Amino acid sequence: MSDEKTAIVTGASRGLGLALATGLAAAGWRLVVDARDGEALATAMDRLPGEHAVLPGDITDPAHRAALVDAAHRLGGPDLLVNNAGILGPSPQPGLGGYPLPALREVYEVNVFAPLALTQAALPALRGRAGAVVNVTSDAAVEPYPGWGGYGSAKAAVEQVSRVLAAEEPALRVWWVDPGDLRTRMHQEAFPGEDISDRPLPDTVVPAFLKLLSERPESGRVKL
Repeated sequence: MSDEKTAIVTGASRGLGLALATGLAAAGWRLVVDARDGEALATAMDRLPGEHAVLPGDITDPAHRAALVDAAHRLGGPDLLVNNAGILGPSPQPGLGGYPLPALREVYEVNVFAPLALTQAALPALRGRAGAVVNVTSDAAVEPYPGWGGYGSAKAAVEQVSRVLAAEEPALRVWWVDPGDLRTRMHQEAFPGEDISDRPLPDTVVPAFLKLLSERPESGRVKL
């Protein structure tokens, strides 16, 4: 399916990012991956087949973003950018009336500005390779769940950025992908002290993700 293509996957040390990276590696993609926890990232990538560039770092750091794109070029790409890295914000999540604004700025910096900046850096190569951008979103972007105003509004911004990017870059595929509620550490942080074992594991959405890449439908919102 991949024909030795290269994907950048952010936030790949655990959860959804690791599941998507694992699926891509199994399908023959070369990977450029990052996460803030370098030890966890290295351990996770050691188990995957194929050729990978493993770059621990902070996605809000311009030098780190440039290094990700440079690594993709060295592997022959990039053909795909998966903007998965993100943060929830305070846990338990506060209502908007008392949401600490410095924390909200950080949520937007990580979840909105950093993915857009990385996309900007990768765009010239993606255009030349008829590539694709996948921005991970959430149903909290479109539903008014109490307590989800910070994270949800950031993901709503990601969705609108994705829509406009799709309109501006017709040569690319831009998908904003909602994986649903998954059994991840971030989801547990959203529900501290609660049992979330009924949520599906992240790897359950990988087949739908690979099908998306294979079939390449028009740009748009995708529910995995």
